Amino acid sequence: MRPVGLAVLCAASLAFGPAAADETAPAGAATLRRAVPVGEVFSQPRTGMDAAARMEFVLGKAMFDKLWVASPSSTKASDGLGPLYNARSCALCHPGNGRALAPVGDGPLTMGLVLRLSVPAEAQTGIEGYLATLPDPTYGAQLQTDAVSGLTPEAAPSVRYEARASDGVELRVPEYDPGVALSAETMISPRLAPPVMGMGLIATIPEANIRAGADPEDADGDGISGRINLVPTEAGPQLGRFGWKAGMASLPAQVADAFSHDIGVSSPLLPEGWGDCTEAQAACRAAPHGDGDVRGTEIDAEALALTTAYVAGLTLPARPDPAATAEGRDLFAQIGCAACHRVEWQLPGPIGAIRPHSDFLLHDMGDGLADHRPEHRATGREWRTPPLWGIGRTTQVSGGAFFLHDGRARSLSEAIHWHGGEGQNARDRFVMLSIRDRDALLAYLESL
Repeated sequence: MRPVGLAVLCAASLAFGPAAADETAPAGAATLRRAVPVGEVFSQPRTGMDAAARMEFVLGKAMFDKLWVASPSSTKASDGLGPLYNARSCALCHPGNGRALAPVGDGPLTMGLVLRLSVPAEAQTGIEGYLATLPDPTYGAQLQTDAVSGLTPEAAPSVRYEARASDGVELRVPEYDPGVALSAETMISPRLAPPVMGMGLIATIPEANIRAGADPEDADGDGISGRINLVPTEAGPQLGRFGWKAGMASLPAQVADAFSHDIGVSSPLLPEGWGDCTEAQAACRAAPHGDGDVRGTEIDAEALALTTAYVAGLTLPARPDPAATAEGRDLFAQIGCAACHRVEWQLPGPIGAIRPHSDFLLHDMGDGLADHRPEHRATGREWRTPPLWGIGRTTQVSGGAFFLHDGRARSLSEAIHWHGGEGQNARDRFVMLSIRDRDALLAYLESL
């Protein structure tokens, strides 16, 4: 089999013809145009894939959907779960390749909502300007809520919501209980699994173009700065594109991180068979794992590349009638949403223009959304602008709709009301709109 991974995107690109900017085509020439069941619109390969790329996509889907089991097992190709984990497969946290569901009310955290952990480093290390943090010395980088037989899960975290009114809209203010005693210096950040379609297209946006949008000193005085995140790698600092704080620089790294921290499966990029177990968790580190003499790690380089190829190959469906929401589109720009949610990017090659509605930069979103936990160059108040493409299909695909980094918002209106910091002016302009204009803007978002 030929090398796979992000190469699948390049292979598919060669099959496309030139594409002009088209509001019906969020993924450019790769946009899905054929009819599929509504719950499967985020699970389709990009238009234009050749036969070899499609085969890699199918094989990668099997890896994405696979239910892992604990070691030792007779199913050697699927053992290696844990020892600590949050889910047994990628698909369980990304239903239909969409976003996970948050709790409807007070109670345990749902599948796909995890608590990331870190402590401050004693000194700034690495690249100048980094906000140095380290995994919690006892529980690691993430609280795992399940464990293989013979071990105990780290915790049973829960959330309690307090209602708060905001211009007639009820917001949910979450308070998280990790379910275990943590050090006073341990920082917690809840993270809801985001949708994964279109990530291969994001990976191909020229780095220089993303950097060009940054305005860290707000030189133009528009109240919007936007900063890049830099991720330390063996090859040196790289631009962060993926994750709620742009803390991952590449798709393979993102996939490997999820395998390790969410499922406890090792790979060539994160080869520890014990996953997120720390030195303080001796029994966990001593538990059986699926690393073997043949593969070396619980998934080998080819399996990791196939999974990455699947994620990279996922496309988005066409928008049926952009003209019907043109008024909302114009309002989206007029009140300042597009200042951060940049609508369009031009990709090199024949895929043409894509419309993710993100600048992929970090923005200070105010105290209300702050997790007070830095990540590389991102501060505890900063978040990467999340892409909005496909957001109107959320309920169809996931069976519910929860927005923002922890799913606190139950509607797009709630999500807008949570905007503070650099998003405050756009939020205030939204509140000042007439009911008719608000509905028009929300209809535009629902059409994406």
